[in-house]
Amino acid sequence: MYAAVSLVPVLVLGMVLSSLTERQANRAGLRQGRSEALLVARSTIAPLLDGHDLRQGLDSKEQTRLNIDVPLAMRNGQVLRLRVRDLAGRVVFSDDSSGLGTVDDEALEVVHGESVTQLTWLNADQGDRGARGPRVVEAYVPLVAAQSGSVIGVLEVYLPYAPIQANIATGQRMLTSALAAGLFLLWIAMLGVSISVTRALRRHAKVNAFLARHDALTGLANRSQFSERAAAAVAAATPERQVALALIDLDRFKEVNDTLGHGNGDQLLVQLSERLLLHLRESDVVARLGGDEFGVIVDGVHGPSEAVEILSRLRAVLAEPVTLGDLPLAVEASIGFALAPGDGDDAEMLLARADLAMYVAKGEHHGVLHYQPDHARYDATHLSLVAELGRAIANDELVLHYQPKADVRTGAITAVEALVRWQHPVRGLLYPDAFLPAAEQTELVEPLTRWVLATAVAALDELDPTGELAVAVNISARSLIRTDFAEDILAIIGASDVDPRRVILEITETALLADPERAARTLCTLSERGVRISIDDFGAGQTSLGYLARLPVSELKIDKAFVLAMSDDPRNAAIVRSVIELGHSLGFTVTAEGVETAASLQDLVDAECDLVQGYLLARPMQLDSLRERLPEIAAAAGLRRV
Repeated sequence: MYAAVSLVPVLVLGMVLSSLTERQANRAGLRQGRSEALLVARSTIAPLLDGHDLRQGLDSKEQTRLNIDVPLAMRNGQVLRLRVRDLAGRVVFSDDSSGLGTVDDEALEVVHGESVTQLTWLNADQGDRGARGPRVVEAYVPLVAAQSGSVIGVLEVYLPYAPIQANIATGQRMLTSALAAGLFLLWIAMLGVSISVTRALRRHAKVNAFLARHDALTGLANRSQFSERAAAAVAAATPERQVALALIDLDRFKEVNDTLGHGNGDQLLVQLSERLLLHLRESDVVARLGGDEFGVIVDGVHGPSEAVEILSRLRAVLAEPVTLGDLPLAVEASIGFALAPGDGDDAEMLLARADLAMYVAKGEHHGVLHYQPDHARYDATHLSLVAELGRAIANDELVLHYQPKADVRTGAITAVEALVRWQHPVRGLLYPDAFLPAAEQTELVEPLTRWVLATAVAALDELDPTGELAVAVNISARSLIRTDFAEDILAIIGASDVDPRRVILEITETALLADPERAARTLCTLSERGVRISIDDFGAGQTSLGYLARLPVSELKIDKAFVLAMSDDPRNAAIVRSVIELGHSLGFTVTAEGVETAASLQDLVDAECDLVQGYLLARPMQLDSLRERLPEIAAAAGLRRV
């Protein structure tokens, strides 16, 4: 259709250009005819005249010359008719005696200085004898006296147009052919562009149609499609064939995204999406709802237990290690779900309830959790705490509790770990699990970290005026990737006038997995200024030993999960011993967390662990209590007796 429609303007344009070309050719023919008429006037007629004004009439000599020479000049057919007119426009001579005495307006125009040429047919004028003859150039040109150079009359001459036309026809045909070819190529080009654009628009329309219902990154269904299918599934749900609407949120994904970069974060989402698609049943639906949140419709379940079983398998699939580049990474997920029709018959309401269950699962470290009515209180509390945390920092509602670390050989307290608490004006004392996960997802973690460090180093002189005791502060992955982190830490330490060697920064393995080069530069800057670096919860992550050996680390802290289980599980005991040997081989001090029993302490002493920390030694306590009890803590734990 476009080809046919576009051909019309091309043809019209061709006709217009052809007409213009023809007109131009005619003008060229007239110019050539005028030139030939002037040549006849100057070379043939003017020399036959005596140079007087022809209004006086032709004398006998002039008449005789014209009668003899004009027919001779016209024999070759280059002139078809010739007339001589006087300055009044009257014909005073005609080769065929036609029109004698008649007056022509064109001749009068020539008298006033204008030559006149036009295309016509022989015998077309009134008074011309015979039927209309061939196409001719009718030209009126002045006759100029050779002696005086003045105009004495007008020559009217009829020249055959056919030779002139033949002379310009070749160029005309070439021009017309080029014009036709150009227009054809233009039409082909327009058609090609149209086809290309049309195809591109169709592809674009298909892409837009796909993106309207699918996630651009993973190709999964998007929120819009998920809502539609969830509504349809809920509407068809029965007590015998229930539908579970589940929401999956990746734990600490923002930390991975911030540390490894958004490109690796996107690749992680793509790989996890492929796993979900691969392990879902055909009747189920998975969608990416935004960020690191996924939605799942599990159709045809017979109760909560079956839904938990299916969703737990999905969670286990997500937890399998993912390789990003050369870096293995394990990601856990929190899943909340609600059942239709048991928990409601409206898809939007069920999704809101699944969202609440997911937040509870994340906050209470449940893997998969079915919605319960009392979860509504959790969501309000969670949002409220996030909003209030900034105010709590400004209003000095935060407090630090300190847990000591002791040397297993001497019993001496070498350091204390600063642990933040929130003395909430309404909810009472809140532990880190209640608000730190929320803080680590926002910019609030930065002022919180600065407050903890500044408060902790300010307490050192009060705890130990001798300058031997050190304080350890936990650092989040979000803080470690900041370009100005090292300068910020050193400025806080410098303002307190405390020896940087008395400050220990505890960093988890996950934080080191981020941007290894940036982490190494930051930690080297801090270490060069005397700040000690400790790897917290060692064994729970996937830190490369080669990378670990290049870092300015002074301490490894064994994850308390291994320490708590080492007395009952030989495999955990072997892990603890291996970590101690590894740390010593790298020149690190090794600290065991979670020491709660004398048996665990004895095993650590036998394994030649350096430092211990846990409830056996002391629970975290406020500054005043620690200052009073510090001398007796090591002895009370029995370290000297061991």
